[in-house]
Amino acid sequence: MDIRSLVLYRNFQYQSLLETLCTVLEEKEISSGLLYDCANGLVEMAVKYGFEGNLCHCFLAFCLANNENAYSTACEIVGKTDGTLNDLMLHDCAEFRELFLLSAAGEFREKKDALSGDEKENDAFRIFRDIVNYRASGRESRVFNRRIRDRIVELAVSLDQAKDAGEFKEIVTAFYKEFGVGKFGLNKAFNVEELPGGKADIEPITRIEHIYLRDLVGYEEQKKELVENTEAFLKGIPANNVLLFGDAGTGKSSSVKAIVNEYYERGLRIIEVYKHQFKLLSDILEQVKDRNYKFIIYMDDLSFEESELEYKYLKAILEGGLGKRPGNVLIYATSNRRHLIRETFKDKQEEDEELHTRDTVQEKLSLSARFGLNIYFGSPERDEFRKIVKALAERNGITMDEKELFDEAGRWELSHGGLSGRTASQFIIYLQGRQGIKAE
Repeated sequence: MDIRSLVLYRNFQYQSLLETLCTVLEEKEISSGLLYDCANGLVEMAVKYGFEGNLCHCFLAFCLANNENAYSTACEIVGKTDGTLNDLMLHDCAEFRELFLLSAAGEFREKKDALSGDEKENDAFRIFRDIVNYRASGRESRVFNRRIRDRIVELAVSLDQAKDAGEFKEIVTAFYKEFGVGKFGLNKAFNVEELPGGKADIEPITRIEHIYLRDLVGYEEQKKELVENTEAFLKGIPANNVLLFGDAGTGKSSSVKAIVNEYYERGLRIIEVYKHQFKLLSDILEQVKDRNYKFIIYMDDLSFEESELEYKYLKAILEGGLGKRPGNVLIYATSNRRHLIRETFKDKQEEDEELHTRDTVQEKLSLSARFGLNIYFGSPERDEFRKIVKALAERNGITMDEKELFDEAGRWELSHGGLSGRTASQFIIYLQGRQGIKAE
């Protein structure tokens, strides 16, 4: 296959490796150097992404899963599309299917005859035969979660078995509907880096905490409000931006992380933005507005001092700017403060130098008022704290008399931040270490 003959699929992340693989598969005379180069690239990919089996097929499947183009972005999350795109996709699928056929393990037996009798050439051939029958070392992907990694490997196997280009196309389209495509399809969480020129670079976070709502003990009403708002958002029903505020260590940030883990399969993604990056918000919204995913812009531990003016960017995005916030974006923020901008008694003193003191106060209050849903997380009472401790102890295999457990938890919280879910979790980690229990 000549990569230049592809219509939709261009500019691959691993363009050079794909070109080398095409040469190895299609040329009748193969140099050992080219085989070694290709084998090296495929093994590095396998270790990074956790692939196994026929690495040629895994790599080609990854190229299809990761390439954002007119067809793949039209099909992400929603499935089949209409029009000429389907004919163009069928053409490209025929080209990719040819590569799958050429890289089947049995095909390399025929290539052996094209090599010289040189032992080095035969050694290179044997190495490449191992590449198409690769056994993983047992380590997980450094980039994808296990489910995504397994699904790409399964995609490679399915595409190898496709009877024709039409079936090949149906398999790829089904993958786009289930997972999406590219970085937004294959990852659930992202952060932002500022590029030269003030542009936002949205990059995947490859390791995030696998916490779910069922793992959070207590705060049932708060979780219910958050779930209802998120469900409405995913269904295309009007939903509010959310401010989760309250005492430290009560599960505000964990609740947001859990929401993304719960609803990732329904197309929910999260982008973490820090307050010094708020000037990039407009560019971030521009990049995600036409995608079929739902995005939560996440701001953790949000608060502003009087001298910090970044909140003005946020106010404009929440409500008040000329541009309308895209319908596939909501803002979820957490804070220990109900009112996000620090106030002083001076703000309320009529004798202060500023003539319109009330205007100053109202400006500071207006930011938190622009979050349509405010959810309060307060520190638990002692009985609730004990329930959290008991539930976490049972979940993590802690064996201890209940009275002794509660007594030790009481002593722990007195010197470790008071009554909170975070304190309870840290206490359980301490007990796990003391009892030699490995974390799951």
